[in-house]
Amino acid sequence: MKQYLKIDEWSIIEESFDPQTQEISESVFSIGNGYMGGRANFEEQYSGRSLQGSYMAGVYYPDKTRVGWWKNGYPEYFAKVLNSTNWIGINIDIDGTPLDLAKCTVSEFRRVLNMKEGTLSRSFTAALEDGKEVKVESIRMVSMVRQEIGAIRYSILPLNFNGEITVTPYLDGDIKNKDSNYDEKFWNEVEKKGEPDSGYLTLKTKKLDFHVTSAMAFDILVNGEQLNAEAEVIEQEKYVASTVHLSVKPGDQIVIYKYAANVTSRNHGLGQLVDAASAALNSAREAGFVALLSEQAAAWRDKWKESDIYIEGDVSAQQAIRFNIFQLNQTYNGEDDRLNIGPKGFTGEKYGGSTYWDTEAYCVPFYLSTADSTIARNLLIYRYKHLEKAKENARKLGFRKGALYPMVTMNGEECHNEWEITFEEIHRNGAIAHAIYNYVNYTGDQAYLGQYGLEVLVEISRFWEERVHYVPHKEKYVMLGVTGPNEYENNVNNNWYTNRMASWTMEYTLEALSYLQEQEPARYAELVDKLELLEEETAKWSEIIAKMYYPLDDERGIFLQQDGFLDKEIILVKDMLPEHLPLNQKWSWDRILRSCFIKQADVLQGLYFLGDRYDLETKRRNFDFYEPITVHESSLSPCIHAILACELGYMEKAYEMYLRTSRLDLDNYNNDTEDGCHSTSMAGTWMSVVHGFGGLRVEDGRLRLAPSNPGHWTSYAFKIMFRGSRLKVSVTDQQVTVTNETEIPAALTLYDQEYEIEGLGTITADGVSITA
Repeated sequence: MKQYLKIDEWSIIEESFDPQTQEISESVFSIGNGYMGGRANFEEQYSGRSLQGSYMAGVYYPDKTRVGWWKNGYPEYFAKVLNSTNWIGINIDIDGTPLDLAKCTVSEFRRVLNMKEGTLSRSFTAALEDGKEVKVESIRMVSMVRQEIGAIRYSILPLNFNGEITVTPYLDGDIKNKDSNYDEKFWNEVEKKGEPDSGYLTLKTKKLDFHVTSAMAFDILVNGEQLNAEAEVIEQEKYVASTVHLSVKPGDQIVIYKYAANVTSRNHGLGQLVDAASAALNSAREAGFVALLSEQAAAWRDKWKESDIYIEGDVSAQQAIRFNIFQLNQTYNGEDDRLNIGPKGFTGEKYGGSTYWDTEAYCVPFYLSTADSTIARNLLIYRYKHLEKAKENARKLGFRKGALYPMVTMNGEECHNEWEITFEEIHRNGAIAHAIYNYVNYTGDQAYLGQYGLEVLVEISRFWEERVHYVPHKEKYVMLGVTGPNEYENNVNNNWYTNRMASWTMEYTLEALSYLQEQEPARYAELVDKLELLEEETAKWSEIIAKMYYPLDDERGIFLQQDGFLDKEIILVKDMLPEHLPLNQKWSWDRILRSCFIKQADVLQGLYFLGDRYDLETKRRNFDFYEPITVHESSLSPCIHAILACELGYMEKAYEMYLRTSRLDLDNYNNDTEDGCHSTSMAGTWMSVVHGFGGLRVEDGRLRLAPSNPGHWTSYAFKIMFRGSRLKVSVTDQQVTVTNETEIPAALTLYDQEYEIEGLGTITADGVSITA
């Protein structure tokens, strides 16, 4: 699509109003704080195309699965993060006519997401049909300091008329999800109360009994003076509002400060919700909007201190990486181990807002390197707490033992509504096992294995043991009827990635058992007893590891994506006519499944995860074969290719893939940003820079770096938190500088040279610029 957002280092800027891009902008300009968030809907009413969205983390609804016919083991529901009470609303009427940008002539429109300080602002001039003109400015925030608080400053300036402006701040709970299977509304009203300058509304979900109380208070100033005018209180079903009528003349400035608190029964008792909302609201109102902004700026300053990536010489790339980091930091903060990361975060409803394997495969590395290790640990504990549900999921599919983690979940139950993913995309188990390894390897927290990790690893290994079977004529174990990461192939046999991750999981489980037996014998004995782990089980795992079947093509020297892959006609993406792309919007599903085209990294995903097991030439042969037939129609695809391309020295390809993953939503590459941003792939964008261009690896407990410059940047710098130290890595063509910003010493290997960096110390090395 045509790029309509301005390029800026620290802001996302839109400088004209186009109804055709409104839903895209609502996604891109979304704001949140890990507890709640919402799309960039207008405060005043808007009758054009819009996806209303205000979301509370962890509040969801089990919407009945809608299928034409049922299959045994099929999930009974699809979990949805619910569109909750609209707390931002401030309706404006001008002499009885609603201010509605869909019905006005709009000029001087400007919308800005200030990523440095965490605010969303908007300004415009609107001319109504009768010629009356007003100038409007607003700034909105969701507090990173007070997690239950949002606040708005909204000003109106009449330009050319004497008349009446009516201001109506409101709370509207009569909302619905766009993706409701049966157009059902999911909320019932519990109670409400309106006051002249405030009000509250409590709703509960029709199932699961989540309660949410939203409270608002507002102040109105006219030409800088506090207004004490009478307000009309309006109470309707699931709706509370106050209306104030103002007589105005040209040049009068009306400013509305609206404060809102949103509290849920996840964090408060049912009888405490109103009091909790009132206390949070009153505290915010007393502090005032200016103080809230100051708090917000300080909180974001701290976030950027830990996670910023600086790129010099390429403003487009700089804006993109900061946008991705900003969205990640406002989506998940790790403070609540009951929460996880939905693929749309607080930006939309698609995919239900639930947890996917994206968290373990893509998000864990970001939080490991940019925050305290407890945050990544909480992501793993989330899965540990769902272990019993994962075992239930396996039983539902007919397995006698082991655990199958869900492809999509809110509470540990599988709730995905596409059979080929629900039943066959079982590789998600491997990503969860790898995340445990990744966490322990990165942090050195070996105690995690005995506390939580081993139980998960054993149950996953048990699942793999039962999922494979032995074929005598091959003298190998095989795995039939699966879907790999490439969802453009379903129900295939011996997907290389799935087989490889299954075998690797069993290897790592045996290593973890050996470690605990040697280092924590008492805990080892407890776990063997608790898990009823038998020697014949571990012996069987060793046998499967030794005899797992991996499809290969000896002539090309590549791993085959699945047994029959080379039966397909191999056509390169570059030889496709442009009108055929994207395939998922132009081709039938039947045609896609029969083609050679790959949605996202599959074999290459395994070579990324298990990069220490394969040499460069093996990676090169597989990359050279698979990347040219990959259409990258998954948001998770470009980042893996960027990282491998860096390792192989394909810097132009790496840069191309980096721009594609980093600007995926800003430039609407996949023509679907209106549904919400691709939150989990944003972590992949960070990986593209740090694991790709930065060459970050952790081997034998030691940080390794091998930075390269893609050739489009004058310099770049990123931060890494590693075992208590925070390191700033600055890269130019000539030199790499690593500065320890803490007093905790750090050991690292830079270009195969070992260094010890003292607290607050700095080292330098000659840089490497690869232009192949």
